[in-house]
Amino acid sequence: MSSVVQPAAEPIRLDVVRWIGFKTIVIREYGRIIRIWGQTIVPSVVTAILYFAIFGSLIGRRVGAMGGFDYKQFIAPGLIMMSVITNSYGNVVASFFGAKFGKHIEELLVSPLPNWVIVGGYAVGGMVRGVLVGAAVTVVSLVFTHLQVHHLVVLAALLLTSLTFALGGFLNALFAKNFDQVNWVPAFVLTPLTYFGGVFYSVSLLPDWARRLSFANPILYMVNAFRYGFLGVSDVDVGAAFALMTAAALVLYAVAVLLMNRGTGIRE
Repeated sequence: MSSVVQPAAEPIRLDVVRWIGFKTIVIREYGRIIRIWGQTIVPSVVTAILYFAIFGSLIGRRVGAMGGFDYKQFIAPGLIMMSVITNSYGNVVASFFGAKFGKHIEELLVSPLPNWVIVGGYAVGGMVRGVLVGAAVTVVSLVFTHLQVHHLVVLAALLLTSLTFALGGFLNALFAKNFDQVNWVPAFVLTPLTYFGGVFYSVSLLPDWARRLSFANPILYMVNAFRYGFLGVSDVDVGAAFALMTAAALVLYAVAVLLMNRGTGIRE
């Protein structure tokens, strides 16, 4: 009696497993953003309207032209970038710390996903929120002023900035031990750097000592690279700005993966 030979099972393709895991993290983050859109998108839209109404319309009339442009037109790219920075950062720090706090991060740690995929998935999830909020604030900006894309670098600046701060939020979430520590960096680091990052003014108006100090602020380069894409003007060298953003994203990603491999903040 002859025995039936069973066909050999197909080997598991790790690349497919990793892609499915990465996609799952991103889709989950997108679903979370859309599900609570009143908390993730609306606040930035309302804030942008208030900035345009107060700074753009009321104060802008006294300020006059800035860099050869109407004041509302000048600050619009900065306001868009400010919303992208805060939301990319805030999405990842809240989501990953929530996973730590709720103990369901352990499901990811025991999965076959390598840490570089997990970090990438959360970072792209933060980028999704940054881009969605940036698009919403852009629509608000078009209600108050005129914007036209002059250089395609505007998209590259948007994505690199969003990626950089999403990774920054991941690092914050790794080290945070409670919800207070989640809010320390946005309140005491991001907010001051953003306000002094050329969102509302050109650094050419500052005295020499303040201008030199401003050039140490990385957000200044990001805002100006984005502004250059819309208005064609920048207070910094655009090439240097993109080099800084690329280097920052690579370094933060490498550090995040290294810390995950060591179990920092997730196995304590």
